[in-house]
Amino acid sequence: MSRRTPRLFATALAVGALLLGGCAEKTSNDTPAAGGSSAAAFPVTVGKLTLDKRPEKIVSLSPSATEMLFAIGAGKQVTAVDDNSNYPAEAPKSDLSGFQPNAEAIAGKSPDLVVLSNDTNKIVDQLTTLKIPVLLTPAAATLDDTYQQLTDLGKLTGHPAEADAVTKKMKDDIAALTKDLPQRAEKLTYYHELGPELYSATSKTFIGSIYALAGLENIADPADADGKSGGYPQLSQEVIVKANPDFVFLADTKCCKQNAETVKARSGWAGVTAVKNNQVVALDDDIASRWGPRVVDLLKAIVDATAKVPA
Repeated sequence: MSRRTPRLFATALAVGALLLGGCAEKTSNDTPAAGGSSAAAFPVTVGKLTLDKRPEKIVSLSPSATEMLFAIGAGKQVTAVDDNSNYPAEAPKSDLSGFQPNAEAIAGKSPDLVVLSNDTNKIVDQLTTLKIPVLLTPAAATLDDTYQQLTDLGKLTGHPAEADAVTKKMKDDIAALTKDLPQRAEKLTYYHELGPELYSATSKTFIGSIYALAGLENIADPADADGKSGGYPQLSQEVIVKANPDFVFLADTKCCKQNAETVKARSGWAGVTAVKNNQVVALDDDIASRWGPRVVDLLKAIVDATAKVPA
């Protein structure tokens, strides 16, 4: 995750989610891969992008896309990733930025495919002018978006079967994690923290949808009932304390050094149920901010934490 301020991070998340609708054609499944997905034949078309041959110099400027590419077996074709793509460890990290992409710097890597999650400064048009193929994979709003992006990347990189296998495993793992959830008379409530400035994510976001799978109720929802915050409202200490969540999930443990003790030290927080019952859960910032295959790990962390509370 970027080490930018929590405010900028939350804003970027919101913008990414809002871009989803406007750029959906870039990852459409309307046009099937030539020769069938199992043949991995080229040329291959995804949306408006057609590749005549398998790309061997892929540049990924999206941490989520980087994780997807390596998960589907296309890692050896990736020659450079952005400065925030820190997983897996073997990803060829560079000084390229996904937040402020520079067309000249990207072109300097001689890529035959560039994968982006944001069209900042109309970078897609800039790269297209340079005749560099670009796939835009916007911030996912649902798990189906994640599955579609895996499928699209599988087609374009010549790994359709591997992408299908990753998707199937994700679905199977999620089904296994959620099939035996305890039946509760009242849903457990939670607060998901993006940063100590108290930005959160509502149930209408990708992050919120993962918590919903675990059967939890989000205390941030009323703060963005009209959707004007794009699903990422900034709460106040008073609102959070009054809501008295059963759980506090911290997605700012790396960037901002937040933990159970720093939360307890906040004014009025010592009496919050999550704090009193030692139910402040430290998440991995990166896993909690990406929409690749490791969303299964995020769901597992949530399910494991809440399972400790008797039904």
